[in-house]
Amino acid sequence: MTIANTLSTNPVPNFYRASAADFKKIPGSPIAYWVSDKMRNTFLAGASLGSIAKPKLGMRTGNNERFVRYWFEVWHNKIGFSFKNSQEAKDSGLKWFPYNKGGDFRRWYGNNENVVNWENDGYDIKVETLKNYPQLSWDNLGWKISNEKDFFKPCLEWSRISSTYFAVRYSPGGFLFDTNGSSAFPKQEHLKFLIAFLCTKISSNFAKVINPTLAFQPGDLSVLPILGIDIIADSIDTICHNIIEISKSDWDSYETSWDFTTLPLLQPEYHQPTLRETYTKIRAHWKEMTLEMQRLEEENNRIFIEAYGLQDELTPDVPLSEITLTCNPHYRYNGGKSEEELEALLLTDTIKEFVSYSVGCMFGRYSLDKPGLVLANQGEKIGDYLNQVPEPSFMPDADNIIPILEDEYFEDDIVDRFKEFLKVALGKEQLSENLDFIAEALGGNGKKSSEAVIREYFLKSFYKDHLKMYKKRPIYWLFTSGKGRAFNALVYMHRYNREMLAKMRTDYLLELEGKLDAKKEMIKSDMGKDAQEKVRLKKMIAELMAYDEVLKNKADAYIEMDLDDGVVVNYAKFEGLVEKI
Repeated sequence: MTIANTLSTNPVPNFYRASAADFKKIPGSPIAYWVSDKMRNTFLAGASLGSIAKPKLGMRTGNNERFVRYWFEVWHNKIGFSFKNSQEAKDSGLKWFPYNKGGDFRRWYGNNENVVNWENDGYDIKVETLKNYPQLSWDNLGWKISNEKDFFKPCLEWSRISSTYFAVRYSPGGFLFDTNGSSAFPKQEHLKFLIAFLCTKISSNFAKVINPTLAFQPGDLSVLPILGIDIIADSIDTICHNIIEISKSDWDSYETSWDFTTLPLLQPEYHQPTLRETYTKIRAHWKEMTLEMQRLEEENNRIFIEAYGLQDELTPDVPLSEITLTCNPHYRYNGGKSEEELEALLLTDTIKEFVSYSVGCMFGRYSLDKPGLVLANQGEKIGDYLNQVPEPSFMPDADNIIPILEDEYFEDDIVDRFKEFLKVALGKEQLSENLDFIAEALGGNGKKSSEAVIREYFLKSFYKDHLKMYKKRPIYWLFTSGKGRAFNALVYMHRYNREMLAKMRTDYLLELEGKLDAKKEMIKSDMGKDAQEKVRLKKMIAELMAYDEVLKNKADAYIEMDLDDGVVVNYAKFEGLVEKI
């Protein structure tokens, strides 16, 4: 906020005078001595936000570990999207429903990541609530499950805690909401106007006056003054609609969105002869998106600043760091980085997302021939994939076990599969050039071959990046023999079955042990590098044998799992076999 003297005749710089009557103009009478007369008077002139759309707290499940999941953890066909009311949701017989929980600083649209168990109108949550709070009744669950009648309605929602600015997002309906994802439910004709207002500089400054702690409670926001709703609504609605469209397009361009269809890098409108040229084209598009969003946000600010008569105190400018698009590196990467550093980070992450998508295609989660999810339910097999994609251009892995090893020991070696993916997705003729570009983006400096750089990425960094992307709830699990990385294999948890560990042991682990043993015996010299290699192979074989003991015990147990239990519960069943999170 621009902090200006409330009296232009102040004899002492940075010294402010305000009467008690001035403070009373602001609801709650905060001691906000720096606030100008114009801003104070706005609270008297405007209608309160609460009189138009009362901000509300949502539900406290009482046990988020049991009742809340990231959407990608559970069976996809058990999630109910876009239901209009509780009765429709109940009649569907589905278990999981979208859940607004606030999340990171992001304006306009996004943070749609969670689902909550609201099967049979939330029966399990309500039973748990009554067990823990017997003073409540089934018809009055009080502060635990608040505002249930507003579940599934279109709304505006925000994160209760903000580190910097107030950030409101459009929620199109079909969601329940949490206390950390508080919401307001205006009439449909007022929804976008209020979202646009709450995404302005004005609302952030007003909110800080009411509550400088940046913990935005519904009561704080209820008193924000609303002006111009009948005068500037048409122009504001158009601006808001366009911004939301840009923000939604950005959010849905990443595989952690449930509306993701395919990577922008693989969309026909950006296709160029090489991946490098395609990236150049998509990067230019992202810059245009970001600048257009900045222009629209500044126009939104300008209209509201003029409507509130605050031209002398606020400017409409919005820095690039506040344009909350994932494709905007100024927002995505914190800190005072140079343009060159930002561009390098964005390129690297974009290529990592490309690699991640390729792994999804290897497992059949995605397909080059069908947009969106393909295999995303528990225990699905290749037959289920072929029912949806009868003639695939790129066939998923048959047994759901993809080895990541130091060399090409198996036909379904991940680097070989990645090269095959590149041939199908981008063309055989450009394979070498595309491999070079990918290796360069992943940090290769020309000292190693492109394939060696990519293999090293899969061995050392892919899983770390996967954990980060999926917020420590991985869907591809890394089975690894330990510190020496003698054996590593990825498994897609949605395709897991109880016989898989036995197959991993017989077809991969023991087979690899035999190949390494034979390799060790082929080394004839006992001097120099050959001797060192023998020692290294001996250590690897010892590591495999130790891992085999654990793998055999787990394989013999025929472990069952239920995706509805979530990653944390299911992952723990394979302790000692999988990479620690």
